[in-house]
Amino acid sequence: MTTLAFAVRDSATMTRRSLRHVLRYPVTLVVSVAVPVLVLLLFVGVFGALRTSLGAHASYIDYVMPGIIVMTAGYGSSVTAQGVNRDSTEGIIARFRTMAISPTSMLNGYVASALARTLVSAGLVIAAAIGLGYRPSADAGRWLAAAGITVLLVLALTWLAVPFGLAAKTAEGLTGFILIVQLLPFISSAFVPPGQMSGSVRWFAAHEPFTSVIDTLRGLLTGTPSGGTVLTAVIWCAGLALAGYLWARLLARRDLNR
Repeated sequence: MTTLAFAVRDSATMTRRSLRHVLRYPVTLVVSVAVPVLVLLLFVGVFGALRTSLGAHASYIDYVMPGIIVMTAGYGSSVTAQGVNRDSTEGIIARFRTMAISPTSMLNGYVASALARTLVSAGLVIAAAIGLGYRPSADAGRWLAAAGITVLLVLALTWLAVPFGLAAKTAEGLTGFILIVQLLPFISSAFVPPGQMSGSVRWFAAHEPFTSVIDTLRGLLTGTPSGGTVLTAVIWCAGLALAGYLWARLLARRDLNR
């Protein structure tokens, strides 16, 4: 068996291990769906009056859903970071390193299982939104493109979550990462157009990574102009994913050589 075949086999084994954790603790999946749905209810039901600031946007739920999808991806990455950190601090990863498995299989397993879990969560959140009145106008091609952007975002955030989980000495050390991925979407175009904001907040909201992803998803799902954000969103996601991957490989190699 070739080195590549060993790596694929070991990665599949580690993926199954991570997915079994989800099945053993289904509350993780339930909460990952419940939190975005609660945010959706908060902004659509409680803050629905904000729709008056959206001008041509007749349905506020159609406007906010791309942001909710992004928040689902952010919450999923925080769960991944916590799981990696738990395995690292409890010595499970150290035990894996003593086995004859591919050095990258652990990392690949975390990412593959997180991708599957988060996409399932996003699908359930979209289903809940449709029940609340969400009516996207996208055809099959646009849905496929939106799914592709979502996959890129999940991969980017997950590859960032893995090295943060490895680097943190305790679960408390993940607070900064969790706050960023869960709160940064609020300072974006998720709930209010950046043009309605003021001063430096407007500039930050218009240029931070999540805004380009949200605008791209909104353009694909509702047919509204995306302002040429597709390329920007892809570049942001690819760059963050590459940075996280290289950092994770560096940490794994460093720990292996200790």
